[in-house]
Amino acid sequence: MRGALMYAPGDVRVEDREKPVIEAPTDAVIKVTAACVCGSDLHPYRGVEPVDGPVPMGHEYVGVVEEIGDEVTTVKVGDFVVGSFWASDNTCDICRAGYQSRCVHAVLMGTLGAQAEYLRVPLADGTLVATPGQPEEDLVPSLLAASDVLGTGWYAAVAAEAGPGRTVAVVGDGAVGLMAVLAAKRLGAERIIAMSRHESRQRLALEFGATDIVTERGDEGVERVKELTDGLGAHSVIEAVGTQESMMQAIRSTRPGGHVGYVGVSHDVALPGDELFFALVDLTGGPAPVRRFLPELIDLIWKREIDPGKVFDLTLPLEEAADGFEAMDRRRAVKVLLKP
Repeated sequence: MRGALMYAPGDVRVEDREKPVIEAPTDAVIKVTAACVCGSDLHPYRGVEPVDGPVPMGHEYVGVVEEIGDEVTTVKVGDFVVGSFWASDNTCDICRAGYQSRCVHAVLMGTLGAQAEYLRVPLADGTLVATPGQPEEDLVPSLLAASDVLGTGWYAAVAAEAGPGRTVAVVGDGAVGLMAVLAAKRLGAERIIAMSRHESRQRLALEFGATDIVTERGDEGVERVKELTDGLGAHSVIEAVGTQESMMQAIRSTRPGGHVGYVGVSHDVALPGDELFFALVDLTGGPAPVRRFLPELIDLIWKREIDPGKVFDLTLPLEEAADGFEAMDRRRAVKVLLKP
């Protein structure tokens, strides 16, 4: 089969790879209908994380089940499925508590490479969720978004306790930040402040439900949020970047007693204990347990009550995956969908 491999920072190639096979009775193999490039894929691409290439790329996927192991019972051959970017058994104590991304048997799907024609999914019963039928073509991008960015943005909004009567600020205007705006709107937030300097992303944020746009960053961004909230700060703040500046901007934009949901992959973030102690701000976040939300998100998408697929502003064939990485790296695209 064909699949994307990263050899070194800036060096992505689509080459022949071994087609996956069932390795354990709990596995499934799917024919990938759509995959995509994630913002976190850009970390090794930019050299922020080490690359010991060639390594398979991609952890977001939807597709059709082609083969299942003997112990798989919840999906069958021919099902169209959406899977989380973490494989989980969905039965251990951690999973039952709703934190499937830290399942005791968790497998990071990026190690298997979803930017490919086929994908082996471990722990298929706990990882894959079948749609009610074969989706119409225009629903595929939205279902793909549920595999990671929508589920991650949703978790961030839930962690920040976005809801009726609350003002939500979103730090980060990438795909996850935009999905967090959509989630906050769906969860009933009264006011949603999107922090963005990019016009195209601002437009999408407004379409997803943002009520205010703040272009300032850092301390200036904090002051602007406070100006919009009677000097108090937002009830709920979502951090979707993962840098020291973005985390401190999020914490400082939150009113005492408020909540920060942080889902940006952390890079050398250090929290000042004394400031955090006196801020009286709740912090919850980390790798999103997307599997917790998949049934609900699939239902909303299937009923066309939300349209997260709009976050994909560039679609390319799998063979042009390298161009997709470059487009996102240079901010010519918010998120790139790849079609095998």
